[in-house]
This record gives sequence, structure tokens and C-alpha cells, in this order.
Amino acid sequence: MIRVEVVYARREGTDVVTVQLPAGATVRDAVAAAGIADSRALGIFGKRVRADSPLADGDRVEIYRPLLLDPKERRRQRAARRR
Repeated sequence: MIRVEVVYARREGTDVVTVQLPAGATVRDAVAAAGIADSRALGIFGKRVRADSPLADGDRVEIYRPLLLDPKERRRQRAARRR
């Protein structure tokens, strides 16, 4: 058995769920075991991975939500407000 954390950052806060899975489990298995339905973009320790990527003991699976605004556009808006 391996133990992994599944982390999902929402606007309201961050959900962290620890799950135990059989050896050879994938990112998809971890997200399903955590009971999180929203899994658009996935990563392990900040690196984007596919849902069928294998997991190792101690991994942290991260579920990324879509950006609300393009980062460049956000910087432009902040700069305009400072003027």
C-alpha cells in the first residue's frame, strides 16, 4: 500500500485528503479515492502529469483549477490602478 495526499485549492479554501492505495495506483485512482469530481488539470508536487501517471508513496497529487484571468492581463490591470 502507498499513502498519498490529494490537494484541491478552491476559492473558499484548500481540501487536503490523505488516501491509501495499492502499489501501482495512478493519479486518477487517487482523485477518485479522495472523492473529488473536479479534476481538469493534475500535477504531482507542482509538475503537470497525466491522469494515468503512476504514484509513489508520499506523493502529493494536486488538482489545479482554471485561471480566472490571464496573468499578463492581471498585471496590466494592477499597473493601471497604481497610476
